[in-house]
Amino acid sequence: MGTTTTQGPLYSFYRNRIGEPDTDDEVRGYWVFLVGLLLGIAGLVLFFLSESASGADGFTLREGSVMLLSIGLAMLVAGPIIRLPLQSWATYAAYLGQAICLAAVVWFAVVFPAEWSTLTGNQPVIFLYTAGLAIIALAGVAGSVIGGATREALGVSEQHASELEAELEATSEERETVQSELTSELDEREALVDSLHASQAQFELYEDRSGQWRWRLRHRNGNVIADSGEGYTRKHNGKKGMASVRRNAIGATLLEITPEPDEMPEDALEAAPLIPDMTDESRATFELYEDRSGQWRWRLVHDNGNVIADGGEGYASKQKARQGIDSVKQNAGPASYLQFDPASFEIYRDNAGEWRFRLLHRNGNVIAAASEGYTRRRDAKRAVDSLRDDLSDDRFEIYEDNRGETRWRWRGGNGEIVATSGEGYSTQSDAEEAVERIRQLAPDADALDVGPAAFEVFEDQGEQWRWRLRHRNGNVIADSGEGYAERNKVHDAIESVKKNAPGATIE
Repeated sequence: MGTTTTQGPLYSFYRNRIGEPDTDDEVRGYWVFLVGLLLGIAGLVLFFLSESASGADGFTLREGSVMLLSIGLAMLVAGPIIRLPLQSWATYAAYLGQAICLAAVVWFAVVFPAEWSTLTGNQPVIFLYTAGLAIIALAGVAGSVIGGATREALGVSEQHASELEAELEATSEERETVQSELTSELDEREALVDSLHASQAQFELYEDRSGQWRWRLRHRNGNVIADSGEGYTRKHNGKKGMASVRRNAIGATLLEITPEPDEMPEDALEAAPLIPDMTDESRATFELYEDRSGQWRWRLVHDNGNVIADGGEGYASKQKARQGIDSVKQNAGPASYLQFDPASFEIYRDNAGEWRFRLLHRNGNVIAAASEGYTRRRDAKRAVDSLRDDLSDDRFEIYEDNRGETRWRWRGGNGEIVATSGEGYSTQSDAEEAVERIRQLAPDADALDVGPAAFEVFEDQGEQWRWRLRHRNGNVIADSGEGYAERNKVHDAIESVKKNAPGATIE
C-alpha cells in the first residue's frame, strides 16, 4: 500500500521502540498483532475464570471470553500479513478477512447460548468465521507468491534512488566548484576594475597662447608624463583626444623603433608598421597531450613549428589542463611585463579581496611577504615604503615557530608586524642571512602593481633569458619553455604569446 508514514503517537512509539518504518502498513500490522495478542490473553483469563453457559440467560463471562479469543486470533493471524511488503490487494484481503471474522463474532453473540450446541456449536457461524481466517491466510500466501516481484521492484527502486542521490551529490559538488570559479573570476574582474580606476595622475585641459586647446597628463609628483602633441581648434576636440587616450592606452603594446645608422628618426617612424588588425586570426595552436607519467600537459605551438609557450607543470586530469589553457587565453593578452633586477615588490589583490605585497626575487622565490591584507592599495604601498625606508636591526625579530622552524618578522614604528619571511629556515644563521639579503635588495626594489596576471622576465642560472606568466595568486600558469640568449628575444616571444594565445584553438 502507501509508502508514506503518518505522524501520531502510535507511529512515534514504533519509531522509538522498533525502528523507522518503511510503510504505514508496517506500523498498522504491528499494532493489529499486538492488540490481538492482548485480546487473546484477556480471553484466556476470562475463559478460565468463567463457568459453563449451559442453561444461562443473557451475557456471560464464558461468552465474552470466546468473543475475545476469536477476535484476538483473527488479529494475530492478520497482523504479520499486513506488515509484509505485499501488493495492495493482498493487504486489503487481510483487512476483509478480519471484517468477516468480526461479523462472525457478532453473529455468535446473537445466537449464544440459546442457539449454540455444546457438541456442534452453530455451523453457519463457525463457517463464516473459518472463511474469514481462510481469506486472511490466503492473502498472506498468495500475496507472497504472486506479489513476489514487489521485493525485487523495491530493490530496483532503492538502487535507482541511490544512483540519483550519487548523481545529485556529484552535481552539487560540480555546482560548488563552478560557483567557486565564478566567484574567483568575479574577484579578478573587480580587482581589474579597481586597478583601472586607480591613478596617481590627472589630465589637464588648457588653452595655449595661440588659442588652441591642449591636454597633458601630470603625475602627482609634478612631472608631465604625456601630452597631446598637437593643439585642437575646439575644447570639445581636446576632450575627445583625452577620451581616446584613456580608451586605448590600456592594453596598448610596445613597438621599439631603432633607426638605421644613415636614417633619420622621423623616417624610421614613418616606416613603422601599423597596429595589426585585432580581427587577425591566431597563428598558433594549443596542443593538449598526456605525458609518459599519465599527466596532462599543454604547449602553444606556432604555425612555423616553434613552441612559444609551455604549461610548465602537469595536470591530474584533462579538464584541469583545459582550465589552465583558458586561464592563459584570458590573462596573456592584457598581462604587463615585470622585470626583476634582481628583486621587486609585487602589490596584488588576494582571493579574499585584500591588498598584499611580497618581495619576489627573479628566481621566483618569495623573500618577504605581507603579514596581513589591506583594504586599500595605497595602504599596501605605504607598508612597502615603510619597509624600504627603515631596515635597521631593531625592526627585525628572529624567532622559532610552532613547527620548530626559524623565521623573521619586521615590525613597524607602531609595533605592529608588517612583513614576515616567505618560508621557514632550518637554522638561525639561515634566517639571519635572509634578513641581510632583504637589507641589500629591498631599498632598490621597485613596487610593481600586478593585475590578474603578469609576465616576469628573468635571467636563469645558465645566463639565459626566460619569461613566465604568473597569476596574482602566485601560481605560474605558463612559461617560455626555453631560454633566449638576448633579452630582446624574450620580449619578442612575449609579444608573440600575447598576440596568438587569446584566439588560439585547442587540439
